[in-house]
Amino acid sequence: MGTTFPRTGRSKPGYRMRDVDEFLLAARRAYDAPPGAGAGVDATTIRRAAFPLEKGGYSTVHVDSALERLEDAFALREREHAIRTSGDRAWYGETRAAAQEITARLRRPPGRRFERTGFLSQGYSPEDVDRFAERLRAYFEKGAPIRVDDVRTVAFRSKLGGYREWQVDLLLDAVVDVMLAVR
Repeated sequence: MGTTFPRTGRSKPGYRMRDVDEFLLAARRAYDAPPGAGAGVDATTIRRAAFPLEKGGYSTVHVDSALERLEDAFALREREHAIRTSGDRAWYGETRAAAQEITARLRRPPGRRFERTGFLSQGYSPEDVDRFAERLRAYFEKGAPIRVDDVRTVAFRSKLGGYREWQVDLLLDAVVDVMLAVR
């Protein structure tokens, strides 16, 4: 993967080029290292990568797309390594356990799936989150179609007294992990 992306116009914000290039260099080193070497970058690190904006920076759409492909490659490599070292049974057992934890959370009643912020603090709209949670529940329980990109890019409105964002984000990360594990 090259580290050059299309740039935004001089007056439009894009990702700070230096930070993106440094991150991708670290990712390349990690990918080139032997699997399991603990090189500091993994699929989760890539999913959570965030870059400051600068005028004339890299196109956010192009960088985000490249990061999604890179995350997929790391996840596949991590799965193959885990299967080689622990075996199919252990790998799928861990994945099944993670899916069961997710499903248990999704089975909670709407409006009570996550902790709430204080009544004067912003959080994710419970209605939006619960609507998406029902889609995820259908995916896990009935095999209803949903794409990894749907989970990666879901956006929720803000609401006073809403769900705690970090809890919802952790669940979404776990969903992506499981979806990538069973691809």
